Amino acid sequence: MQNLLQLSSRVHRPNTFLIRLVGVFFLLWVFTFLFTSDRTNWLIENLLVIVLTPMVVLKLSAWGLQRATYYFLFAFATLHVIGSQYAYASVPIGIWLQDTFHLLRNPYDRMVHFSFGFLIAFPLQDIIIQKYKVSGWRQYIMPVEIILSLSAFFELIEWFIGGVLMPDCEKTYVGTQCDIWDAQKDMAMALLGAFLIMGIVSRVHKRKQQPRFPIASP
Repeated sequence: MQNLLQLSSRVHRPNTFLIRLVGVFFLLWVFTFLFTSDRTNWLIENLLVIVLTPMVVLKLSAWGLQRATYYFLFAFATLHVIGSQYAYASVPIGIWLQDTFHLLRNPYDRMVHFSFGFLIAFPLQDIIIQKYKVSGWRQYIMPVEIILSLSAFFELIEWFIGGVLMPDCEKTYVGTQCDIWDAQKDMAMALLGAFLIMGIVSRVHKRKQQPRFPIASP
């Protein structure tokens, strides 16, 4: 009976925590929709959020993932919906950075692409470890590869929606800000973020495996 109670605790507590986290995000999501200046762009930017959020709640919660994984996902989703509220190119903090450091463009979208790599690579690693039992060096390389693939895929989605389906929304949705290398730089930022977080996680894992007080050799 005690073993069953422990198992039940492990199963239900993450679900309750995740539901609360999704509830907070939902309130933020509604707020950005109500106060955005371009609801058409907001809806386009949030199509994947609408699709993926139920999957996160229903699927990932059954895989026994770390709580940190959900915090990482929440952080990235928050950065994204803030960007969608201001069509990315008009996010106030990005404008402040642009004016303060005399940048040629609003850097907020670059920050989010970097955050995509930094904040999503860790959940990907958690999934491939818990769900697919990947170990060794592959647990650090595979998330980076997946991030680069997803980043390229999202750039193709931007081209298809902004350049083919809805060309009238190209300027706000794609948001190149007159940078012809925007797609490549976005992918590079995501790749950099993924490399950085996997490097940090790898170092933390190695430190945990090392004895705190190594025995001196005779």
